[in-house]
Amino acid sequence: MNEPHPDRVEDVKITVHRIEISYKSILAVALTVGGVWLLGVVMPILVVLVIALILVGTLRPLVVWLQNHRVNRTLAIGLVFLACGAMLVLIGVLTIPALLSQVSHTVRDLPRLQKSLALALDEHRFAAPLANAVRAFKPEKAVEHLDAATAIVASLNVVEVLGYGATAVVLAIYFLADGERTRGYLFALFPRRFHVRLARVLLNLETIVGGYMRGQLITSLAIGVFTFGLLSIMRVPNAVALAAFAALTDVIPFVGGLLATTPAVLMAMSRGTLVTLVVLGAMVGYQEFESRVIVPRVYGRALRLSSAVVVIALLIGGKVGGIVGALLALPIAAAVRMLIEELRVELPGDDTDDRRLRARDARAERKFERDSAGATPQEAAAVATDIASQTREADQARGRDPAETPLTSSGGSGP
Repeated sequence: MNEPHPDRVEDVKITVHRIEISYKSILAVALTVGGVWLLGVVMPILVVLVIALILVGTLRPLVVWLQNHRVNRTLAIGLVFLACGAMLVLIGVLTIPALLSQVSHTVRDLPRLQKSLALALDEHRFAAPLANAVRAFKPEKAVEHLDAATAIVASLNVVEVLGYGATAVVLAIYFLADGERTRGYLFALFPRRFHVRLARVLLNLETIVGGYMRGQLITSLAIGVFTFGLLSIMRVPNAVALAAFAALTDVIPFVGGLLATTPAVLMAMSRGTLVTLVVLGAMVGYQEFESRVIVPRVYGRALRLSSAVVVIALLIGGKVGGIVGALLALPIAAAVRMLIEELRVELPGDDTDDRRLRARDARAERKFERDSAGATPQEAAAVATDIASQTREADQARGRDPAETPLTSSGGSGP
């Protein structure tokens, strides 16, 4: 058997791999981390701004309608916000006293309701374990962990939310009152060659906001009518107040269904166990029908999103931003889809290049350069908006045939 000599050293080749990271890569990583951190810091401000823009897009048609009927712009804005405030106060007066009264009555009558529910469950063999759980439930233990600190934190959160809401309303009033100057400032941030595209994007955003609000109005009205009809048939007290409350809370994704169902079930307890179970089953069934059928179809048509995209956007928005994220998920998803189309972004595996649309864009940009020569940012914004509006109207009139879209205005004719 051959063994290596102890004094012999075999040659060993050592390969050294050097990993070099360029300064540009380090800077890119640092900027990315800083951008994510900054986004988290300013996220509440961005949410306030988005809500303000949604209010502007929703209320602006009403303001314009009043102006077309010879109402001063300032007075028109005041009347619109006054009407919205009066509507909210009316809903509050209609719903809050009735709900508080029923909650107080339910709390006083809770031991009797708990006992009667346990007896009703005892009558069924499979429900007997649930009856024992109902008897063992102690309502006072459910709230004993609440202390003064928790109440203070909750109060501060409510005050913060109210402050953000008031700020959004003030911003919306400012944007509506001084919209032309604000639009001029926005257009001044972009080179002139992008003004027509920016005007087209802003017009489409207004359409998206309008579609979203119309969809929300349809779903809120639907659950309000359903709740009123159900409670009226079951002869549950305060059906009008509960229906209005259900319509109001329906704007909140995921949580809205629970908020709408709970007071209706509590109110139905005064009519007996059978009525309570019927109301509970009907409300839960409607919530499932709304989330799986009504919401995807209504919002899908209004925002031009597929049913799957609607559901996925709501899930992602709720996961990332909670209730507010879910509330803003659909208009944001529709806006992203619109930006991809309007900016002619070519996605992987998708041929989005349309020569007719690019030709139309080129004609619009040439016309804008001619008509806005020497204009101020505010005047250039008005010219770009006028050209974008004419282009969209012509597309709609011709069944969206961009190749034959004419561009005409008082400033001259197209090439």
